[in-house]
Amino acid sequence: MLGMDDSSFQQQSSILVGLKRRCPRCGEGKLYKSFLEIAEKCDRCDLDFSEIDSGDGPAVFIIMIAGFIIVALVLYVEVAYRPDYWVHLVLWLPLSILLPLVLLPILKAWLAAQQYRHKAREGRLEE
Repeated sequence: MLGMDDSSFQQQSSILVGLKRRCPRCGEGKLYKSFLEIAEKCDRCDLDFSEIDSGDGPAVFIIMIAGFIIVALVLYVEVAYRPDYWVHLVLWLPLSILLPLVLLPILKAWLAAQQYRHKAREGRLEE
């Protein structure tokens, strides 16, 4: 698939790319080679993923989003039902672990798609 440029592909929805964790150019190839490790290139359209780097952005967003959701639920359950402390432990500890693990790959893929769409690159000084 050499010689393919961005104009050969229909623009992908960043949200769908994030949810499916697929290539931001073709929407078909896998973005990850492992749980959170981005592949070197797309296995369908050969897009080079080497410049895609979301850094710590997804983790910061997930901490805030998951924290807000979990704290809101904890407060609601405490005020409405007043359960024992062990019930809180059983409910919120697994959710505090699972929610970020589910959301992090999706948000990281979405940010990668946004970075590709807007042609964001690492800052470089011109010589």
